[in-house]
Amino acid sequence: MTDDAEIPEDHPRHDSLVTRHRIEDGVEMGITSQQGLIAQGRGEAFDYLLGERTIPSADDAERAAAAALLAAEHPVLSVNGNVAALVPGELVTLAEATGADLEVNLFNRTAERMQAIADHLREHGAEEVKGLAADAQIPGLSHERAKVDRDGIYEADTVLVPLEDGDRAEALGEMDKTEIVIDLNPLSRSAQVATIPVVDNAVRAVPGITEHARELADADEATLREIVDEFDADAALAAAEDAIRDGDLD
Repeated sequence: MTDDAEIPEDHPRHDSLVTRHRIEDGVEMGITSQQGLIAQGRGEAFDYLLGERTIPSADDAERAAAAALLAAEHPVLSVNGNVAALVPGELVTLAEATGADLEVNLFNRTAERMQAIADHLREHGAEEVKGLAADAQIPGLSHERAKVDRDGIYEADTVLVPLEDGDRAEALGEMDKTEIVIDLNPLSRSAQVATIPVVDNAVRAVPGITEHARELADADEATLREIVDEFDADAALAAAEDAIRDGDLD
């Protein structure tokens, strides 16, 4: 496994290399699929075009995401292989800050990978990890990602789905859930159908949502609902697309 300390902090591509190696290590640990390497590369390209920073519209989305999770009756954070490799401890911290459940959900699902990710999250502080029961299915999907826990994603009113695939994002929307999607591509189906699209790198977005959740911890439900209602998903997506098309890469 790669030690992050081996990469010089003054390397111009330090953060990108660290995340890349975490995905590679995830493959070695049986957490991330080989297809996850391709997904990481695609996201890295969009992040480069965004200037590898959290743009203002993404920060607004992260605040709205925090408000939605805090206002939810049953929030769930969906965890796939890539996000488990990149931000396992940060996901546990976000779950604690918002009272959300953690649930493993995979496209390339095997019992071994499911258990490995659940164990990995527990090693980073999670007390309970859902997803292994798989006693319910998301309507309209035929692949393995349709399998969810009934007392988890299936019955959740709000779901955070980092690094999502479009068909499941659409299916969750059809279930009338508040869906928060972290996706670096503002033109993806996932981002386009999300209630709250967060166009940011998961390594920045998850801690960003947590920070906002802590700031809003004492807010009443009316305030939280107002933050969510005032968030404009179309404007956020347009701002992200503009940043990619017209951004200064110097």
